[in-house]
Amino acid sequence: MSGNWKLSDPYVFESLKGLLNRSIAVQTVRGSVCGELKTVMPDHIVIHMGGSPFFVRTEQIIWIQPL
Repeated sequence: MSGNWKLSDPYVFESLKGLLNRSIAVQTVRGSVCGELKTVMPDHIVIHMGGSPFFVRTEQIIWIQPL
């Protein structure tokens, strides 16, 4: 496996980076998560909700709403 990342949606990635450390709601194909956006990576994000981290794959995101 190479060390190169494939960024599937650079516009979503850049938008999410602008929301770091803010409260957001994210709708995925499996449900929604609301909390503070802590990490943005090319393939996933980490949202802290209720003291627990939730790892969400970027390709599973349907919409994002800043709160």
